[in-house]
Amino acid sequence: MKNFATVEEAREYFKNDRFATVNGMTVDELTEDGCVCSLTLTENHRNALGGVMGGAIFTLADLALAVSTNNVHMGTVAVDVSIQFLSAVKGSRLIARSSCVKDGRTTCVYQVLVTDDTDRKIALFTGTAYKG
Repeated sequence: MKNFATVEEAREYFKNDRFATVNGMTVDELTEDGCVCSLTLTENHRNALGGVMGGAIFTLADLALAVSTNNVHMGTVAVDVSIQFLSAVKGSRLIARSSCVKDGRTTCVYQVLVTDDTDRKIALFTGTAYKG
């Protein structure tokens, strides 16, 4: 049984994830084994070199992990995450698609692929979460 019957319910719950929402991140879809979150980029997401800040990419992937895992088991928290930055962002929007790799009794593992709106692969994030 899923915790959120609709994507609107997930949005309502995660509006309290202040860091993500204040920075423009949204929950766009709930899928069978994950979700889709996105971020429209602004100058506020840029680093000193003019590229997209790694922390913005990481936070979007982390939000996708949180939405996915808490849809399956409320109270789930990340215990280990890693991210590999693959390419520089060329588009104006980032899209994070999560999928479940393993859903165990007390932990779960998800991968999140972050792309931009030109379909460029930006980052691959892997998260292990504890079902609290």
